Amino acid sequence: MSHVTCSVVDGIAHVRLDRPDKLNALTLQILDDLVSTAQMLRKDRTLRAVVVSGEGDAFCAGLDFAHVMKQPAKVVTHFVPRPWRGTNTFQEACWAWRRVPVPVIAAVHGHCLGGGLQIALAADFRIATPESQWSVLEGKWGIIPDMSGIRSLAELVGIDTAKRLTMTAEVVTGKEALDLGLVTELAADPVSAAFELAERLRLRSPDQLAAAKRLFNDTWTSSPRRTFARERAEQLVLLFAHNTKVAREAAFAKAVPAFARRGR
Repeated sequence: MSHVTCSVVDGIAHVRLDRPDKLNALTLQILDDLVSTAQMLRKDRTLRAVVVSGEGDAFCAGLDFAHVMKQPAKVVTHFVPRPWRGTNTFQEACWAWRRVPVPVIAAVHGHCLGGGLQIALAADFRIATPESQWSVLEGKWGIIPDMSGIRSLAELVGIDTAKRLTMTAEVVTGKEALDLGLVTELAADPVSAAFELAERLRLRSPDQLAAAKRLFNDTWTSSPRRTFARERAEQLVLLFAHNTKVAREAAFAKAVPAFARRGR
């Protein structure tokens, strides 16, 4: 039985970690399902946004070591990187959400620990309850975050903060995570707030959103020269795109735009 569910309504996907009896702790099957779900959504050009949340009392309590270590052969295969992606399955379960060309919003409550934190950090936005619990928990077990978390932390916080969180495995609240830069905003009901944001994003051209996501993700650590070149390339396509015309005409008419499918 899959512990990852996905439903799409009016172009907004809701992906749920659904192992509430174990605080949505990650198994190898869940990692596989996260990858396949992201790949499926990536191909849907009618998709406008994705909300990722956890069922029950937590977003995700991290890797279920007891469960996973019963399958050492599978751990090895999941650890081997795929050359065409540059990630192994542990990493791709998070990084695949960077590859989905629409905004991805993580709605976090309860525990957001270890691998769960790395899934949340791979989203474009994180909305959390003030009392949610965040930790780079791998340090507690004598290991390091290896599900793309190092890169995500580097993009969100200073190197000293990233080192401290990783080395100490300290637990911080959602409010503290906001102050550190891990969380985008706080909400008593993060799922509802995530859908409200998704609805606002629906009013923007899906081609513009995809281009903005590509541009930021691909050039965040690039040189100004390379960034400027990518800006020009993305903008040239957008200037002549159908959805850009729709956005422009709707703005002038003060009307709700009716966008077509995403170009790419």
